Amino acid sequence: MAKRKIEFTDYLHLSLKVLRETGHLLASLDKNGKPNVMAIGWGTIGIIWGKPIFVVLVRPSRYTFECIEHTGDFTVNVPTKWMKDIVTYCGTVSGRDHDKFAEKGLTAVPGKTVKSPIVAECAIHYECKVVHYNDIIPDHLPQSIISTAYPLGDFHRLYFGEILDAYADEDVESKLT
Repeated sequence: MAKRKIEFTDYLHLSLKVLRETGHLLASLDKNGKPNVMAIGWGTIGIIWGKPIFVVLVRPSRYTFECIEHTGDFTVNVPTKWMKDIVTYCGTVSGRDHDKFAEKGLTAVPGKTVKSPIVAECAIHYECKVVHYNDIIPDHLPQSIISTAYPLGDFHRLYFGEILDAYADEDVESKLT
């Protein structure tokens, strides 16, 4: 399927709806050039420092954390409505132990502007270069969030990725709604 360039805001409402309901696929490369993909359910898109930014949250214990630290970039891929089981799988096994691309029949296509690949089967793609990161400061969170989101104390790093490129399938809306 042909991909066409879009403005990062063109399908923002659909991207956020899918993030909330199904999750997205965050793709990266490890230090050996092997593609990795994980599911994310938390993130946001906006304008920071006058730039289009996708903020993603990754725990230091995750294999993806090592990958992003190595490359300094990532892609966020919005899955189609038929990919829910794939997203669930990618959120339950580690890329340290599994080749999720091979196991789920996903295609890693080189990014156009970043080292990390896109997931070809997804409908929308955001290519992002890390321009900043912050670690969650537990003392600045209410106990209600710590007890539900961080019972094991594995606090996220927030990666601020400048969106360098965004593109989508021609029939993106029918694949997401």
